[in-house]
Amino acid sequence: VQLQAFGGGLVQAGGSLRLSCATSARIIGIKAMRWYRQAPGKEREWVAIIYPNGSTSYADSVKGRFSISRDSAKRTVYLQMNTVEPEDTAVYYCNILTVYKDYWGQGTQVTVSS
Repeated sequence: VQLQAFGGGLVQAGGSLRLSCATSARIIGIKAMRWYRQAPGKEREWVAIIYPNGSTSYADSVKGRFSISRDSAKRTVYLQMNTVEPEDTAVYYCNILTVYKDYWGQGTQVTVSS
């Protein structure tokens, strides 16, 4: 199973962007679906999580601006990014945690210009 993240790009501060993460096949035993990001010179940090029951949680730095969702029929997880800031510039990675293993996407670059 592979995860394909896309939707990144260049956006001005205050703008919006939606990232998508599609899986190549159905994944069983999902415990959570997450987005992480890694800015240049920094460690990878957790951004958002959504559980199979639909409950969500966010890092303080994005709370109120980002929204995670999923479409089970399309096997896709989304990250809606609103009111972006230059500090949101990073490579964004999707992750699916299952009872068997962790799946990671290849990352998509988001650059926010001031």
